[in-house]
Amino acid sequence: MGQKKNDSSRDKLGELLISEHALTKEQLQNALRRQNQTGGRLGSKLVELNYIEADKLVDYLSLQLNHPVTNLLKIRFDPRALALLTFEQMKSYQAIPVCFDDQNRLIVAIAESSENEQYAELPFVIGKPIKPIVVPAYQLTLAYKEIRERMNNIPDDGFVLLDPFSPGASRAAQLAEESFPRIWTLFKTLSTSGASDLLLVAGAIPSLKKDNEIVRLDAPILTPEQAEVYARELMSKSQMDSFQESKDIDFALTDEALGRFRINIYYQRNSISIAIRHIMEDIPTLEELNLPAWLEGYALKSQGLILVTGPTGHGKSTTLAAMIDIINTKRKRNIITIEDPIEYLHQHKNSNVNQREVGIDTQSFHSGLKRIYREAPDVILIGEMRDRESISIALEAADTGHLVLSTLHANNATLAVNRIIDVFPAQHQQQIRMQLADNLLLAFNQRLLKTEDNKRRIPAYEKLTNSYRVANMIREGQAHKIRTQLVGTEEFSTLDVSLANLVKQRKVHPDTAFHFCQDQKNLMDLLR
Repeated sequence: MGQKKNDSSRDKLGELLISEHALTKEQLQNALRRQNQTGGRLGSKLVELNYIEADKLVDYLSLQLNHPVTNLLKIRFDPRALALLTFEQMKSYQAIPVCFDDQNRLIVAIAESSENEQYAELPFVIGKPIKPIVVPAYQLTLAYKEIRERMNNIPDDGFVLLDPFSPGASRAAQLAEESFPRIWTLFKTLSTSGASDLLLVAGAIPSLKKDNEIVRLDAPILTPEQAEVYARELMSKSQMDSFQESKDIDFALTDEALGRFRINIYYQRNSISIAIRHIMEDIPTLEELNLPAWLEGYALKSQGLILVTGPTGHGKSTTLAAMIDIINTKRKRNIITIEDPIEYLHQHKNSNVNQREVGIDTQSFHSGLKRIYREAPDVILIGEMRDRESISIALEAADTGHLVLSTLHANNATLAVNRIIDVFPAQHQQQIRMQLADNLLLAFNQRLLKTEDNKRRIPAYEKLTNSYRVANMIREGQAHKIRTQLVGTEEFSTLDVSLANLVKQRKVHPDTAFHFCQDQKNLMDLLR
């Protein structure tokens, strides 16, 4: 009897799809053949063979069964809901608690073919009203598998199921699950390795970046399908929508056991790549970073502009975090930061530290800065001065009595000054020179170099501090003369001088210093 009912149901779905021109007779025969070989339900075989999309299957099941069917792939599983039942109870009741609706009812997923009425007992077991939703049987099976594998490692913001039969994931992703390490295993490897970054690039073996060098992991070459699986595991639905539109996204994730991570997901060669940076929870001191103690004096200034410059991955954000922590500890200030994303989490000490993340707390650096004066700031940290608007507001804030700290991509301190000026049209550049001349406190350019014993990285730096002479050169459009006329003075010290000192102290190998220096002949003279 039961088999006849299943056959009847199977035939009705197939007939419906053919009558709606959603399926050909040949495709139906292929799906039935696959079902006879491997078992399971017809709907899942149609999706597996890419004959029909999950959304369409849901629509046709609703028509066939004459009641709504929900696509479970579009719902985020809430860990608070999942915690209300054990995995064994979910299997016993053939139902999975998914999330809560607006009326705080527990939404419970059951299979479209379920004849088990036990889920009716759940309101009494859980002590909450429930709202059952009917989902395709194969999606409920996927959910059981995902929950069993995650168990105690479910992210705070939950997760969304990835359909291994969808065109975006393909069968390759389903098979790859057996050989590729899980994403949180890779996170654990990163957090315990001492490396700065985890790099997941299709066509390459998953890699760590340690001391600015690539270290391959013991894993297979990453496929485009598996890279997408990892990306979908890391992103919420809204983040995935934003990523599909913009083709790249930055955000941060925190795991209680492993720490905080900054994540960038982007496209290259029409496939997804992921860069993950491990952010240390404890904010290091200037001494721990091997940075000069005199930086503290600038951090404690009441107003002006401090720029930390240099290439990506050379510790600019960490230097700024250490300076903010000095203010937070030694001054009573209202500190506002705008970051993309937030890397270091500051606790309120003697100061208030308000940290705003682009994309979550504000739409952009520009929109976050536009109304910043209403937030009564004493100190403003701008994660990066990226455009004319953010630079203009930073200079205005420094000019009106605020201390402003920011990063800028520039190869040296004097180039940073010129880069700020060159962003503006020619008719506005003199005004910008005046503002910079009046408000610049420090341009600090840094590089992180591998130590001679290869055990860690330490900074070499270039400093440009403002003075009467420096201000005049900036004001008169002669910032380029700083490098020739003020070198070796109290106001200006080059990167090459810092490199030479590190070599003399036997902290850095000469070859490393020559790799990073700006003038090899000058460095040779300094070493003599």
